[in-house]
Amino acid sequence: MAPDTYIHGTEPSEQDRLAALNGMTNAAFIRFLDVPARARVLEVGSGLGLLAVAVASAGDDVRVVGVELSREQIAAAAPSPRVTYQQGDAHALDFPDSSFDLVYARYLLEHVARPEAVLREMRRVVRPGGRVAVCENDVTLIRFDPPCPAFDRAWDLFQRYQAALGGDGAIGRRLYRLFHDAGLTGIELSVQPEVHWHGSPGFAAWVRNIIGNLESARRGLDAAAVDAAVAELSRLAQRPDASSVFVWNRAMGIK
Repeated sequence: MAPDTYIHGTEPSEQDRLAALNGMTNAAFIRFLDVPARARVLEVGSGLGLLAVAVASAGDDVRVVGVELSREQIAAAAPSPRVTYQQGDAHALDFPDSSFDLVYARYLLEHVARPEAVLREMRRVVRPGGRVAVCENDVTLIRFDPPCPAFDRAWDLFQRYQAALGGDGAIGRRLYRLFHDAGLTGIELSVQPEVHWHGSPGFAAWVRNIIGNLESARRGLDAAAVDAAVAELSRLAQRPDASSVFVWNRAMGIK
């Protein structure tokens, strides 16, 4: 993932959004990983390390290595005695074959140039019988009610911009095929829901997250379309009859 192909950027406001998203989604993802005690774990695309630190705390004597392309992200990453960070490219992981018990990536494959190569590398560095897991986007699955046509227009522009950068915001629908083609077996798909409504604990935070997605890509979108979508979503967040439904796509496979 080259910096100029990452749609969201690394501005402080975007780091704040990602930290908040971690707070909303980490617990469910860690349950999905089912990390065993004493596991040696690799996170591919560790960012600020918030998930890596949480995974390292999920079981006795769990050790996590976080690989991240951005040296700036590594410099700012959350510290933990159970986590080490290493600068590297997900397409060519600098580890010997069969080095880890569990290898995972989250919100990464949609941004990389060659997701197939990344998954083959993840399979290579996991031990025989070890697991590879990912959680990814299909941004077409988001729904708001009452309908938000201004958001829908801006979201379409967002998807087109990400594609122009070389990403795939709908890669979540391809996970089974990608895992199969990478040589993984025992593949299982699942979803992690984001179901929120006015008055529920996560509704306002979820709407802010979606607004943050649009704002982070403003440089490549029509400014008037973004402004209209942000205003519409801000009004939606105040409506007592409003709701939102989305799911993250997940896959788990075995080497």
